Amino acid sequence: MDISPLPSITPAHRHDHFHPNLGSSRMTDISGDTTRASGLQMPGLKGLSAIFNRPDLALAVGVMVILSILIVPLSPMVLDLFLAISIIFSVLILMTALFIHSPLEFSAFPTVLLIATMLRLALNLASTRLILGHGHEGTDAAGHVIEAFGSFVMSGNFVIGIIVFTILVIVNFVVITKGSGRIAEVAARFTLDAMPGKQMAVDADLSAGLIDEETAKKRRKDLEDESSFFGAMDGASKFVRGDAIAGLLITAMNIIGGMIIGVGQQGMGFGEAGQTYTLLTVGDGLVSQIPALIVSTAAGLLVSKAGVSGAADKALVDQLSGYPKALGMSAAVMTVMAVLPGIPMIPFLGLAGGAGYLAWRVEKGRRNVAAEVIRTKQVEEAAVAAAPREEPISDSLKMDDLKIELGYGLLPLVNGPEGADKLTEQIKALRRQFAMDMGLVIPSVRIVDNVQLGPNNYIVKVKEVDSGSGQVFPNQYMVMDPQGQQISLPGTHTTEPTFGLPATWIDSALREEANLRGYTVVDAPTVLSTHLTEILKANVADLLTYAEVSKLLKELPQEQAKLVEDLVPSQISVTGIQRVLQLLLAERVSIRDLGTVLEGIAEALGFSRNPQTLAEHVRARLARQICAQHQSPDGHLPLVVLSPQWEQAFAESIVGNGDDRQLAMAPSKLHEFIGLVRARFEEAARIGEVPVLLTSASIRPFVRSIVERFRSQTTVMSQAEIHPRARLKTLSSV
Repeated sequence: MDISPLPSITPAHRHDHFHPNLGSSRMTDISGDTTRASGLQMPGLKGLSAIFNRPDLALAVGVMVILSILIVPLSPMVLDLFLAISIIFSVLILMTALFIHSPLEFSAFPTVLLIATMLRLALNLASTRLILGHGHEGTDAAGHVIEAFGSFVMSGNFVIGIIVFTILVIVNFVVITKGSGRIAEVAARFTLDAMPGKQMAVDADLSAGLIDEETAKKRRKDLEDESSFFGAMDGASKFVRGDAIAGLLITAMNIIGGMIIGVGQQGMGFGEAGQTYTLLTVGDGLVSQIPALIVSTAAGLLVSKAGVSGAADKALVDQLSGYPKALGMSAAVMTVMAVLPGIPMIPFLGLAGGAGYLAWRVEKGRRNVAAEVIRTKQVEEAAVAAAPREEPISDSLKMDDLKIELGYGLLPLVNGPEGADKLTEQIKALRRQFAMDMGLVIPSVRIVDNVQLGPNNYIVKVKEVDSGSGQVFPNQYMVMDPQGQQISLPGTHTTEPTFGLPATWIDSALREEANLRGYTVVDAPTVLSTHLTEILKANVADLLTYAEVSKLLKELPQEQAKLVEDLVPSQISVTGIQRVLQLLLAERVSIRDLGTVLEGIAEALGFSRNPQTLAEHVRARLARQICAQHQSPDGHLPLVVLSPQWEQAFAESIVGNGDDRQLAMAPSKLHEFIGLVRARFEEAARIGEVPVLLTSASIRPFVRSIVERFRSQTTVMSQAEIHPRARLKTLSSV
């Protein structure tokens, strides 16, 4: 059953509304001429029912009654009634402040505080009139409420009553009222300062679509109400302060005035007058100050509740019992105090036991809640795991830059106790060494199993494309003859997957014998990582993405960042730089010296924007690096030189102008050229040399495009790339 407060009818709309308590009757005038209500048939009660049915009129009448008390004398019986109303009203205010969830739910508190203060001051004046006028008649001259409070507190001694009353006033005036007033003042100031930021946050949430227009209006209204409430509370706290001061002054005047009237006018003895008027005055002060203390406490609870959500009891219990260690330490301190000499043991031990028991209960409850949360989470996870989960179609678009697929027989390389660390560490070392050699951090390598492969087979994929495959045996060793001959040891004859040399897989027991014969012996993880290294070198240009180039440019040293600002994007785009770097990496030229590369690009942009032309100019700038990369162990750069005849043949076969030049050589001539190059490099290999093919700068790209098709690992250099300090060693010519 929902019981809602009756809606008030404003005078401007009273002719258009039916009051819910009047049935079908219509209220047209407050005079009672046409007002009819079921259950109120007595003509004398028509005006009274109209007042009670109109909250605005009832409030106006109540305020007028309070003001009339200031003028009209009250009888002791009526004063007792109003004093009881004042006490009940104060208790109601305190209970409301305790049970509300947020201060704005009691936004009428400043008005209520003013009315309560007016009521107490009016009753103070009415009681003062009775005390001074009829105090000589006895201690019940101002009513039984004041007499009861005075007799109970004073206990027959007016000095005790005065001291108790003074302490109550000090507690109310100095402690509660001053503290709550300060809190209200600071809250009002901070709320006003924070309002622009909060309003901007509401507007931002509305613009982002996080809330709708109605929610935004409600939040703005809450902000306005909050600011108005704390501002009003700042002023309302002055009511309580003034009430405390007025109570002190009224009490002093009652005692002095009562003594003068009792001794001077009524002929009472000094002791009798002091006893009577002090009891009446202290009782009057207590009757007024106790409700004032209650209302001050309610005001303090209200303003200090600004950051707490929920009723006061729930908020305090949750926060005080939220730390069992604090309760346990409190129990320990009280236990220690209980054993001190002269300290009563029973109360302290009782409190220590209670605090310890509460700490144990709270901790146990928290553990039970945590266990229940874990159980619930496990049940939910089990339900989710049991339910069939369909992967989004978009997941099929994701690609792995580098991936190794292994047969089930090779799983010990990544899961076994021996091979796992070695293979993963070799791949980590490979990525680190590759970054130092080529100036590029390659992506992480994903290793997966593939049941469709043979048990000892593997496939290396670059961007989901097969780039190499092979067969290794986890518990055996691959043996190769440096001279390229077949191995005579017993085992499985095969071909080395990286360079295509004849090899044999032998058992670990024959490893020492193979080393004694001078064979090259490598284990399965090394074979796989070596193959991966050569595949990376052959496909490194495809791994240099736009994002990686952007990252390399951002990570340049501060002194080289200005060069990037001058180049990008005014002269060349990041994509243009990416293409130049890819051309360099395709011929295994390191881009680690990125500053020099960018300087070469900046110089070449003055006469061309073709990536191939820019790359050729950059190669000339990197002459010292390229020569050092290909020199032999004795410090010489071995060369196979292109003869003038072939230089002229290539130059005459180039057609087109500018950036559109192409090679148009007869197939027979190309076949003859390929045979000569292959023969010269095989001769160099037989004497242990790895030479480079030297051409002129104008035809180098075209010669390289032919050589890379049958000898991709062969380096083709132009004469512009020979560093002046390089020590040259010509082996032969083509």
